[in-house]
Amino acid sequence: MNIIELIQDGVIRAVKSLYGADIGAGDITMNSTRKEFEGDFTVVTFPFTRIARKKPDEIAEEMGRFLSREASYIQRYNVIKGFLNLSLSDAFWREFLADIYRNEKYGQQPPNGHKVLVEFSSPNTNKPLHLGHIRNILLGWSASRILEAAGYEVYKVQVINDRGIAICKSMLAWEKYADGATPASTGIKSDHFVGDYYVLFEQKFRAEYKAWQQSDDARALLREWLASKEAVKAEKEQAQKREKAQKELGAKAANGEVVTLNEADFTLETYFFKSFKDTYFNKYSTLGAEARAMLRRWEEGDAATVALWQRMNNWVYEGFNETYDKLGVSFDKLYYESQTYLLGKDMIERGLAEGIFYRKDDGSTWADLTDAKLDHKALLRSDGTSLYITQDLGTAHLRYQDFGVEKMVYVVADEQNYHFQALFEALKRLKEPYADGLYHLAYGMVDLPTGKMKSREGTVVDADDLIAEVVEEARLNSYERDTLAGLTTEEQQAIVNQIGLAALKFFIIKVHPRKRMTFDPKESVDLQGQTGPYVQNAYVRVQSVLRKGGEQALEAASAYEQLEAQERELLSQLYALPELVQTAAAEYDPSTIANYCYDLAKAFHRFYHDYSILNADTEAAKAFRLQLSQAVANALKLGMNLLGIEMPERM
Repeated sequence: MNIIELIQDGVIRAVKSLYGADIGAGDITMNSTRKEFEGDFTVVTFPFTRIARKKPDEIAEEMGRFLSREASYIQRYNVIKGFLNLSLSDAFWREFLADIYRNEKYGQQPPNGHKVLVEFSSPNTNKPLHLGHIRNILLGWSASRILEAAGYEVYKVQVINDRGIAICKSMLAWEKYADGATPASTGIKSDHFVGDYYVLFEQKFRAEYKAWQQSDDARALLREWLASKEAVKAEKEQAQKREKAQKELGAKAANGEVVTLNEADFTLETYFFKSFKDTYFNKYSTLGAEARAMLRRWEEGDAATVALWQRMNNWVYEGFNETYDKLGVSFDKLYYESQTYLLGKDMIERGLAEGIFYRKDDGSTWADLTDAKLDHKALLRSDGTSLYITQDLGTAHLRYQDFGVEKMVYVVADEQNYHFQALFEALKRLKEPYADGLYHLAYGMVDLPTGKMKSREGTVVDADDLIAEVVEEARLNSYERDTLAGLTTEEQQAIVNQIGLAALKFFIIKVHPRKRMTFDPKESVDLQGQTGPYVQNAYVRVQSVLRKGGEQALEAASAYEQLEAQERELLSQLYALPELVQTAAAEYDPSTIANYCYDLAKAFHRFYHDYSILNADTEAAKAFRLQLSQAVANALKLGMNLLGIEMPERM
């Protein structure tokens, strides 16, 4: 029986003895005592006023006296407006610490016999991993580790989007403009190499489109559109945008900035050609026609096209794997869209036969999800070709066949919320055995505080560039503090990498997944802030203490008689770890663990500053504090490991 159950049992006995009533554990409201009050756990007595026919503060006082008298694990109590704050006995905390301080896996749960699959990253093979992927990857990896610590058997997978027109754009640009260049011949990281050709295609296409806009065909289309009702509506929209831009520029000018308004941005001609771009690509563009022709050849299995596709995709995979290795991430299985995009059709046909889905007159297939407040969702096009949801239906079923999981977690940005709501509802209606265990771990976008460090087209920050930037910040920080002198260059670089990656990972994971966030590389390595290096420093501090303490028996800790308030605070935080792991797993929220690690590190830094460990007044106090330090280090190491963060021995 753990301490929560012990206190609940004591409250049940108190209510029976004092008021002659029977209650259960579910009738008791209890939580950790707030930091501004003395105590470890707080019992809320308001629910017992009807039973006791007394005021809450009277009930709390009577219950506190009963528990102090009848429960050996309660040392003292205090009452704050009907809240009963209970302080556990020193003996309880000594026994607890003696049980856990050697256990490096304290906080992990035994296997629970359940399986869960986590899908994350899932990039396209036309460009390198970017800043958005970083948050996705870190959330997926840490959620997987936390679920494992909570007792689940976890499978980590990704779907690689390796087909489609975007992939063909990179292929076509390489074929037309590369002159046989390769990642090896250019010295460019292989996924960046392919991504550069995707960018080059866009540049060539924009130049083609700009030139076409001056053609007779383009001017005729523009004149026709200017006479339409759509142009009248667009004129109002452009006027509103111009007014808004003027106000924003006026505010900047008031702050001394030199600003000008580009009137061309708000003309109807600009509006038309911006909105006509996709139509031009699909109907008029020479490059667009070549890219679509390449896609058709791929779909038909043309040998030369497939060979080029495989070659360029393999370059990208090689680059992806380098980035994954930097982040310490791996997968149990990879799924490829080229192999899964046709899956799901049989499931939809079954749904049609069973009356779950319906077919429109144009031949397209739909699901009526209005009773779940989700509108009508298209499942197949009128020509019978697949949509993303078609593929996702089939892939979910395939994964169940592969692993037999009861839960599937999809780590995907929150812009896809509706897609996953519809997908999950469709799978429920198909009565898939895993349908009740589906979860969309949605996350907000990541911004940078001052522009982009290095980008493609000024819009995307490459993952490799971001990692390098943060590691460099860690190197400069360590250089300024001169704390790694005496180590070899290789040892210094290994530690700097650990610190830099901790900074990156912790800064992103500490924010609740659903919140949009701003990543600041300089702030992320601050040893005094809520950062990964700050937590690492607490661990390093413990290791230094333990090295100086040497090998010694710590049994004397059992004679330590009176715990200090900060020692009790640390013990209370340690006690909470197993339940916290379970909570983080149940809510798929790694930020819970990140913030726990920070709070524990902060409490230890404060304790280290206020109390001597190696020069404690007695051998019992010294032994107890060494045990406590070791337990804190174990908890920090385990917690940060759940986030994918390594702990250095020195900083």
